[in-house]
Amino acid sequence: MTQLPGLLDTEAIRKDFPLLDRTVHDGKKIVYLDSAATSQKPRQVLDALSEYYERHNANVHRGVYTIAEEATALYEGARDKVAAFINAPSRNEVIFTKNASESLNLVANMLGWADEPYRVDHETEIVTTEMEHHSNIVPWQLLAQRTGAKLKWFGITDDGRLDLSDIDEIITEKTKIVSFTLVSNIMGTINPVEKIIRRAQQVGALVCIDASQAAPHMVLDVQALQADFVAFTGHKMVGPTGIGVLWGRQELLEDLPPFLGGGEMIETVSMHSSTYAPAPHKFEAGTPPIAQAVGLGAAVDYLSAIGMDKIFQHEHAITEYAVKRLLEVPDLRIIGPSTAEDRGATISFTLGDIHPHDVGQVLDEQGIAVRVGHHCARPVCLRYGIPATTRASFYLYSTPAEVDALVDGLEHVRNFFG
Repeated sequence: MTQLPGLLDTEAIRKDFPLLDRTVHDGKKIVYLDSAATSQKPRQVLDALSEYYERHNANVHRGVYTIAEEATALYEGARDKVAAFINAPSRNEVIFTKNASESLNLVANMLGWADEPYRVDHETEIVTTEMEHHSNIVPWQLLAQRTGAKLKWFGITDDGRLDLSDIDEIITEKTKIVSFTLVSNIMGTINPVEKIIRRAQQVGALVCIDASQAAPHMVLDVQALQADFVAFTGHKMVGPTGIGVLWGRQELLEDLPPFLGGGEMIETVSMHSSTYAPAPHKFEAGTPPIAQAVGLGAAVDYLSAIGMDKIFQHEHAITEYAVKRLLEVPDLRIIGPSTAEDRGATISFTLGDIHPHDVGQVLDEQGIAVRVGHHCARPVCLRYGIPATTRASFYLYSTPAEVDALVDGLEHVRNFFG
């Protein structure tokens, strides 16, 4: 068995994840390499969801009876846990959404409806990058179409890094918002946050960071980042689906208008006008994802008990080994950084002229689960002149043996297609 420095006790960790014991295709044990799409869930999270529904299920913030107060305490307790997890200055800066996409759309719509000095209009510019997930492109395209603002973006270098050579021309005095991913979901690139934020601050632009591929894998300190908004999602960090987070600076949340209207986000309502509750409830209209928030709180507890720094070290070791092994496969081309330096635990590649969908299907027959397609990052595929990629992504439960299984599986793919 391959031994690597910095690995977690994956044998013990994997016992917490029931699905990793599953077999497919006549008894082949599943090799799950698609955690960038969604992570598997430990028993601790599954138990928290069951416990909530079996013993505490009620609507929050309204009832004065026992289980309603218990549900409210669990829901707001999850907010406390998330705030501590990301080192937020205040729990009131943590807004629950249904996913990171909704969080990013929330920011875009707040800025489209805002008064000065935050308002995006036809005299302003929006900046993003070519390596974004569609969730951090389409909301800004919609905002630009609606307001007449100009949409600009940073390109990508041949080795999968952001091309910041023209940063002063891309981020200008007209820039209102710079929104970019901390870690690429398709290439694994870790972006130079400090340089981009420093330039944005020079011109007075707001900064929004998509941390969907960062929050599950590394220490996420919103105060150290110095961004204005940070979005991430629960299901990629061993939590349930249906829960996301938007963190925003308190003064911005106080000044910006709500996006969704309805119950719970109000202070007073008459037929003539309404006033709004303070943040975060101002941005949480209607019945929230209560059980999902409880599950996210349990996920935060689980990850924190292991230690995000240790998880990052584990994944770095796995990724370094995976890059080395994959580069040994004939005709394999890694799309993005071809070293483990400044990259996360996601590797996309092509294999000769074999279509990625064919690669994925043959791997699946061996029990190996990878993602194929453009991974909601089609501009990256267009940049490199490819229709799609095969993507392997690792997490705290991934092992060197699974990397070896992938490499062996790719050799089978090559033989299958001659």
